[in-house]
Amino acid sequence: MHQIIKEYFPHLTAHQLEQFSKLGDLYTEWNAQINVISRKDIDQLYTRHVLHSLGIVSVVRFRESLPNTSGGTRVLDVGTGGGFPGIPLAIMFPKTSFHLIDAIGKKIKVVDAVVEALGLENVTTEHGRAETVKGRFDFIVSRAVTNMPDFVTWVKNKVRKDSFHTLKNGILYLKGGDLTEELKQFPKARVYELEEVFEDPFFQTKKVVHLEL
Repeated sequence: MHQIIKEYFPHLTAHQLEQFSKLGDLYTEWNAQINVISRKDIDQLYTRHVLHSLGIVSVVRFRESLPNTSGGTRVLDVGTGGGFPGIPLAIMFPKTSFHLIDAIGKKIKVVDAVVEALGLENVTTEHGRAETVKGRFDFIVSRAVTNMPDFVTWVKNKVRKDSFHTLKNGILYLKGGDLTEELKQFPKARVYELEEVFEDPFFQTKKVVHLEL
């Protein structure tokens, strides 16, 4: 099933493809012990979790190095669960630093195991809440952990001021359904439709929301 990743991202290196190919067995094995992905979704891991996470790539490509900073892009993944979207993005952007946080310790245990098995040196993890995270980041990513107003409250002070990407620094949020009401108080939010990027019917209502902070 990881071939679907190669289909949409043909530029991947052999090492990246190998890392993506390992995800299926790793999550199947861990999910049998700690339920981080719904049972009905584990067979659709590459479409509903990996490819969905990579929807963010259609909106922005993280830069390897930033002017006047020590290193490249820094990304915070809030409520990462089993490691989504953080782990697929970390494979895609090996020179970007990812910090994955979740309030549930057993989920971070799975993330740590997957990160170690894949040899991802650009990922750090934290068991905790977004409000307590130290430091600032270029982008904050997440997959529908709460409504946008609450999410903004959690992370509004976590974004680096200087922007070096085609998009201004801020939130990249994977959401589904009708977001009209939820985004009413954020007129500057931009919504990208993933059905225009990926053909699978799963993506018909899926979106990436970019909100500058």
